[in-house]
Amino acid sequence: MTPRQTRCRYLLLLALRWFPVGLALPIFVLLPLDRGLTLAEAGLAASVQGFVVLALELPTGGLADSWGRRPVLVVSAAVCAVSLALFAVADTFLMLVAVYVLQGVFRALDSGPLDSWYVDATLADDPDAKVERGLSAGSAVVGVAMGAGALVAGGLVAWVEIPGVPTLALPVWLGLFVQLAGLAAILLLVHEPPHPDGRRRFLASLREVPRVIVEGAGLVRRSRVLLALLAVELFWGFGMITFEVLVKVRLAEEVGGLAKAAAIVGPAGAVAWLAFAAGSALVPLLSARIGVAVTAGVLRIAQGLAVVGMGLLAGPVGVLAGYLAAYAVHGAAGPVHMTLVHREVTAEHRSTVTSMNSMFAQPAGSLGLIVLTALASGVSTGFAIVVGGVALAVAAPLYLPAARAERRQSVSV
Repeated sequence: MTPRQTRCRYLLLLALRWFPVGLALPIFVLLPLDRGLTLAEAGLAASVQGFVVLALELPTGGLADSWGRRPVLVVSAAVCAVSLALFAVADTFLMLVAVYVLQGVFRALDSGPLDSWYVDATLADDPDAKVERGLSAGSAVVGVAMGAGALVAGGLVAWVEIPGVPTLALPVWLGLFVQLAGLAAILLLVHEPPHPDGRRRFLASLREVPRVIVEGAGLVRRSRVLLALLAVELFWGFGMITFEVLVKVRLAEEVGGLAKAAAIVGPAGAVAWLAFAAGSALVPLLSARIGVAVTAGVLRIAQGLAVVGMGLLAGPVGVLAGYLAAYAVHGAAGPVHMTLVHREVTAEHRSTVTSMNSMFAQPAGSLGLIVLTALASGVSTGFAIVVGGVALAVAAPLYLPAARAERRQSVSV
């Protein structure tokens, strides 16, 4: 399989994975409310997902390294399909909790193995391949798939009626169909070299998980570069609350009401994901000129400035300009950050370390929710957003160890 074929398969699998998420974005709260659940019940059920992901992130990353990327991807896609089928009919609190437990299992299993498979397959063919180009293209595909899914969901709800099927459930049923197509695509397109012990046995692989996790943690502890990169996630997770949560409150303040803000947030969210895709697609041009690590640091500062602008600029146009800029930089920053992480690990521990990277953002996001929403209530929403923007920007120096390592590698080559 050529690098081009690997990249095309990777991008197709990403599109099939993220399009159903985009479909669910506009209705994931509205559908439970339409079925008689309260907002508090919907929020409590959804919170279960984060705890499940946090508990399983490292074990599932270790499983992907010990058992293989392909079997973990197959199981994760199957679990997601079951959760979507249940969500399509869930009309009680306990059923909704079960949906989010399954979604948590899915997201933990799904965190890392596809990217790891792409990087391993590409480097196996060409050890000097620029994996950041494929990762950037993948991030662009994610943005387009999310934005397209949100737009399609809006169109289905507005214009399509199927007898016997609740209108708000239509995007979920379509998402289930696409998810099943994604499962079939994984079975057909993802291939791995044989396991060193021959057949990939699940129970034997499960027993290997603790060893893989301990070795991955030791690798991080011994690497100043990896420690700094994982520390970036703490600031990133904290600051992302600004453009994922607080922007809606800020916009409501500027337009004079929640209803008016809600009418704007839907289309703006779809455009934001397209801006995310544009940033992902364009970032290789910058990293090719100044290096991946320097680009990552510059983008941290740029995103911080965009978020600060979101908090300080007056009027809905100013808030939306900062919001879209923050998402464009968000799309650009992810691939370069992950490129630096992948450079520091080998195939044996790749999924484990990328799971650690993802796991660092979870508690930071929870802390951001607590601190920034308290600041928004006690001081002002604009002030809370500025604090989050500063947190994003001050992470930039943490890329210096990676920049020094990149310069040493360039000199040695």
